[in-house]
Amino acid sequence: QVQLVESGGGLVQAGGSLRLSCAASGRTFSSYAMGWFRQAPGKEREFVAAINWSGGDTYYADSVKGRFTISRDNAKNTVYLQMNSLKPEDTAVYYCAADYTLSIATSMTLYDYWGQGTQVTVSS
Repeated sequence: QVQLVESGGGLVQAGGSLRLSCAASGRTFSSYAMGWFRQAPGKEREFVAAINWSGGDTYYADSVKGRFTISRDNAKNTVYLQMNSLKPEDTAVYYCAADYTLSIATSMTLYDYWGQGTQVTVSS
């Protein structure tokens, strides 16, 4: 069992930055690939970014590529999402998820554990 707790969300103006954190507890964190997803009001949850177990491989949705950076610190059992140049369309609840595999996954169905989400609101 893995418990995930996101933090760092908030209200920011367009063009600003936020850093989300996801703290994991439970089974060995480094055994999991990690992902960030988001869900805007009235829309389906979508993939944002993912990172493999070591942090050596990352993958991003086209909509955030070049603006967001995913990273992890296995010593701290934490994964991060640095979000720069934020846009109003980035407004959503952001979720982190853990996939018990060493490689990257972009499909929600492959993830085993989910956090409760943190709200990010970008004003224009």
